[in-house]
Amino acid sequence: MTDRNEGYDEWIDALSEGAGYALVCPEGHGSLPPRRVCPECGASPLSEEPLPETGTVETYTVVHVPSPRFADDAPYVTAVARFGPIRLTGIVRGVDGDLEGVGDGDPVEVGTAVEAGVGERETDDGRIVVLRPVET
Repeated sequence: MTDRNEGYDEWIDALSEGAGYALVCPEGHGSLPPRRVCPECGASPLSEEPLPETGTVETYTVVHVPSPRFADDAPYVTAVARFGPIRLTGIVRGVDGDLEGVGDGDPVEVGTAVEAGVGERETDDGRIVVLRPVET
């Protein structure tokens, strides 16, 4: 059995069940578990607020030379997307295009609407955040 990362694993379980959330302080700053106080202002308590159904890609990159945990997944797109008070980093799945020669016609763009879910790394079946483009 693998070790559980308390807080984070509970969050990824919730995301996989379609009930993703952010921890939000009274000032409106968002963060992800595990947290006891807001990392931005130090406020507490933190409340669990549901994530919006869709987010927006703020930046992305195509990874051709991965870390060992992603060796069999390459090439792949990693993106950072804004979901309300937080930004999620995830692997983009469900895109068309030849990632071997990405350049003109990238498979994702800044501003692309995405939904967050949970998938597995091809290399070792570890759980990861997956972002999938959605029609707006």
